[in-house]
Amino acid sequence: MSEPQPRGAERDLYRDTWVRYLGYANEVGEAFRSLVPAAVVWLSYGVASSYVLADAIDKGKKAGEVPSPEAGRSARVTVAVVDTFVWQALASVAIPGFTINRVCAASLYVLGTATRWPLAVRKWTTTALGLLTIPIIIHPIDRSVDFLLDSSLRKLYPTVGKPSSS
Repeated sequence: MSEPQPRGAERDLYRDTWVRYLGYANEVGEAFRSLVPAAVVWLSYGVASSYVLADAIDKGKKAGEVPSPEAGRSARVTVAVVDTFVWQALASVAIPGFTINRVCAASLYVLGTATRWPLAVRKWTTTALGLLTIPIIIHPIDRSVDFLLDSSLRKLYPTVGKPSSS
C-alpha cells in the first residue's frame, strides 16, 4: 500500500487501507480478459473508475474542511478534486489497464507462435503473466504520472492549493 503513517496521523481510506486495491480491479480484469466475457472486464473498469471518483470526492471534501479564508476554499477544493481525479485516472486506470492489456496480448501471441501448448494453457499462462506484472508496474507508473502532472497540469494550479505529489 503506502508508507507507514506517523503516529497520530489520519489514515486515508482510499490510499492506506484495502480499499486501495479496488483501484487495481481493471488490471485484474485485463489479466483475465482471455478467460472471461468482455462484460466482466468492463465491470472491472467500472469498479476501478468508481474508486477513482470516490477518492477524488473524498480529497475535495477534506480540502474543504481545512480552516482558511473562504476566498481560497473553492480553488483548494477544485484543485484537490481535479488533481486526484486526473492522477488516479491515469495512474490507476488508463495507463496500467493499457499496459496489462498489451502485456497479455503480446504474451498470448508469443505463446501461440512459439509453443504448441493448448489454447487453455496459453490463456492461463497469459493471465498469470498479467497478474504477475501488476506489482512490477505500479510504482514506475505512479512516479511517471507524478512527473507528468508536475510538468504540466500542476503548473496551472493557483499557489494557494497546490497538492503535494501523491
